[in-house]
Amino acid sequence: MNTSPVRWHLLIASLPTTGATARMRLWRAIKALGCVPLRDGAYLLPEFPGHLETLAELAEQTNSEGGEAWLVKVEPRNEEDEQAFRMRFDRTKEHGEFLELIVQAKKVLASQAPAEIAKTLKKLAKERDTIEKIDFFPNEATLDASAAWADFQEKANAILSPGEPQPETRDLQVLQAQAYQGRTWATRRRLWVDRVASAWLIQRFIDSKAQFLWLDSPADCPADALGFDFNDATFTHVGDKVTFEVLVASFQLPSTPGMEKLSTLVYALDAGGEAPPEAAGFEAILTGARARLADDDAFLAEVGTILDSLYAHYNKEA
Repeated sequence: MNTSPVRWHLLIASLPTTGATARMRLWRAIKALGCVPLRDGAYLLPEFPGHLETLAELAEQTNSEGGEAWLVKVEPRNEEDEQAFRMRFDRTKEHGEFLELIVQAKKVLASQAPAEIAKTLKKLAKERDTIEKIDFFPNEATLDASAAWADFQEKANAILSPGEPQPETRDLQVLQAQAYQGRTWATRRRLWVDRVASAWLIQRFIDSKAQFLWLDSPADCPADALGFDFNDATFTHVGDKVTFEVLVASFQLPSTPGMEKLSTLVYALDAGGEAPPEAAGFEAILTGARARLADDDAFLAEVGTILDSLYAHYNKEA
C-alpha cells in the first residue's frame, strides 16, 4: 500500500437550486474524478496528475453557471488525519462488487456464444477501468480484484481464441530478412488481431513472396514451414511481447511512428491494456470482415489494406 505523503485539494461548490442540469453535470464530473464528499458541497481529492487542473475547470464552470466555487489546498494536521483522509478513498466496496460481477459471469461463461463473451469482457473491462481510475491507494482488495480479473480474461479468451499461445521466456535472436525470402509461413486459421497483423507485417516488410498456410491445428504445421502465433512456433509471444512485436524486434524493422503505433494497437487488442482511440473502430472492422469472409486469404487482403492505411496515417500524422 502506498503510504507516501500526498497533497490534498478541497472543492467547495454550490449551484442555484434552479440549475438542475448544471448540478447533475457537476455531480457526474465529481464522481468520475473520484472525489469524496466531506459534506454537501465539499469534495476532497488527493493530488494526482491532472486532478488540480480538472478541479480548477469545474470551479470555473460552476462560477460561470451562476454558482459559487472555491478550490483550496488542505493539509492534514498529523498522521492520523492523513490516514483518515486516505480511508475515505478505500475502494474495497467497489472491488467487492466487481468480484461479484466476475463470479456471476463465470457461472454462465461456458454456455455463452462468442459474441456474448466478447460483450461481457468489454463490459467488465469498462467497469474495471472505472474503478482503477479512482483507486488512488491500492490495497489487498485491489490485488484480489486484479487476480480475479486476470483469471476471468484468461478463461474467456481461451474460449474466444482456442490455441492462443502462452508467452515464452527466451532471448530474441537478431535475424536477416534476406534469409527468409519465399518461405511458407503457417498459423492458426480464422485469423484475428495478432495473426492477421503479423501476416501483413511478414508480407509487407519481411518476405514479400511469402506463402501462407492456415492451420486447423498447430500440430498440422509442416516441418519446413515457419509457424507463428501458437505455442512452440518459430515466432510467438515472448515475455511481454505479442507475436507482431516479436517479429518487429527479431527482424529489427525500422522504428517508425507507424510501426510503433501499430504495435501498440495490436498489443492492446490482443493482450489488453490501454488502447488508442482508433482501437474500437479497427476491432469493429475486423469483426465485420470476419463475419463476411470465411476465407483467410480474403480476410488478410481486406484487413491488409486497412493496416496499410493506418501505417501511412500514423507516419503522416507524426
